[in-house]
Amino acid sequence: MISTAAKKGWVILRFVWAYWRANGQGAMEFRASFLAQAGAMLLNNSVWIVFWWLYFSRFPVVKGWSMEDILWLWAIAAGAVGWVSAFFGNVFRLSHMIANGHLDLYLTMPKPVLLHILISRMSFSAWGDILFAWILFFVIGEGWLDLVKFLAAQLLGGIIILGVMILVQCLAFIFGNAEGIAQQVQIALITFTTYPIDIFSGVTRILLFTVLPAGLISSMPVTFIRDFSWPIALWAADVALLFLFTSVWLFRRGLRRYESGNLIGLRM
Repeated sequence: MISTAAKKGWVILRFVWAYWRANGQGAMEFRASFLAQAGAMLLNNSVWIVFWWLYFSRFPVVKGWSMEDILWLWAIAAGAVGWVSAFFGNVFRLSHMIANGHLDLYLTMPKPVLLHILISRMSFSAWGDILFAWILFFVIGEGWLDLVKFLAAQLLGGIIILGVMILVQCLAFIFGNAEGIAQQVQIALITFTTYPIDIFSGVTRILLFTVLPAGLISSMPVTFIRDFSWPIALWAADVALLFLFTSVWLFRRGLRRYESGNLIGLRM
């Protein structure tokens, strides 16, 4: 006999799948725009790889990092950012929705509020990131073991991105307009995930593993792919889930402060 929890989980999975399918169908209605945005992102990422190739053609090894390591770094970072933006696109707009009272519709529906918000938007350009990640993998990956580690690294990196961005976006419950802070954190997080963590030292390095955990999203998984270790893998999974569960808890707490039509910047 199927338990009530299992039935509820199945209903939620069907709901999420239906939303993702609808998002995909919507993207195909604007096929030219979809292809243009995805292609632009693919081109943008490729330009950076050319830059790194030119750099490593002059300096073959930098702080223990080779060109192959950089390709793994970009593959993991692009893949993680890509699937988060494609399937949970509203995670980067959450503070705007909170400040402008746009959660009302979601609060009236019998679905998990945060999940419903996150899946209700898809980024077109994200598919350029996803395609780019897989192109790099087919260039440098070797066999099923690399594939499994690559998928795990993308999954854990994406979960950390989700957790961090939800945490930052929830500042809107406290300060009202937190879009500026959220945008700066998003830019910094994505930017630092594309640089080898070993070029940083001191306080900066500590920050990149704690406050702004860019090092956990891509650089640490590269080490994980080089030399697999179960303790490191389990530790990374624990950290990713910690960020995610903390962010969900904070969002639920923040809903207590939410006001319908809460355009805080214009309230008297």
